[in-house]
Amino acid sequence: MDDPRFAGATCAEARNLLPGDYRHPLLVLADTVALGSAELPVVVVDLWGEPGRSVRVVAAELWGIENNLSIANMDFDDFARAVDQDGVFRDF
Repeated sequence: MDDPRFAGATCAEARNLLPGDYRHPLLVLADTVALGSAELPVVVVDLWGEPGRSVRVVAAELWGIENNLSIANMDFDDFARAVDQDGVFRDF
């Protein structure tokens, strides 16, 4: 979603702005770090397993996290453990 209320918000603040009936497993935030890189490493915030935990993922691999979490095929931790040394998930 594109909502100006989220501008400059931390992960915790962004979570608190979600409507009570928000049922998706994650929240995706595009911050200045993401927008300043060719890989677009967005911040993915876990909303189900460990709410508030976050990792960065390159935009090209975001679909894999969303798909696998939505069908409970994998856990957020599976992706968090697979980040590169710079803290960004690029693939397994």
